[in-house]
Amino acid sequence: MEIRLLTAADAERYRNLRLQALQHSPEAFLMTYEEEASQTDSLQQYREKLQRESSYTYGIFKGAELVGIGTLQAEKPLKVRHKGNVFAMYVAQGERGGGIGKRLLQQLIQQARSLDLEQLHLTVVSANRAAKALYASFGFRRYGLEEQALKWNGQYWDEEHMVLFLKKKTPE
Repeated sequence: MEIRLLTAADAERYRNLRLQALQHSPEAFLMTYEEEASQTDSLQQYREKLQRESSYTYGIFKGAELVGIGTLQAEKPLKVRHKGNVFAMYVAQGERGGGIGKRLLQQLIQQARSLDLEQLHLTVVSANRAAKALYASFGFRRYGLEEQALKWNGQYWDEEHMVLFLKKKTPE
């Protein structure tokens, strides 16, 4: 399996996997399948997203098929430039349990280190035990809980806020 930074040329494959993610794991994402599927210019939006400055979306390919995705967004404002956010992590259902999520997260952390980031933040639905275990195995720790963070079709989901410190602050 190959892992690499996605480009605008990967927009269609990214969109297809993203829509699959929204169908199979609706609680894990802010947008709904219906919202994203109904966007008429979504392919162009994905092309632009994959070219955005300070955003790094990696994909894992099994042959020509995109089977896993994850994004690192580096903060731009001066006072938070030491931080980054991990989001939109997804591994195709048939590929779970084979280390793809681990490889993606390793790549995002490596990218964060190359950018000299000091902290990585993410949110994860509280009920997603597998994702929480993956993040914890890399040293992410929970620092907050947002109750009823997401609501769809009358159902609520809590989200946990997690952080990984890549560098500890120096004593003053």
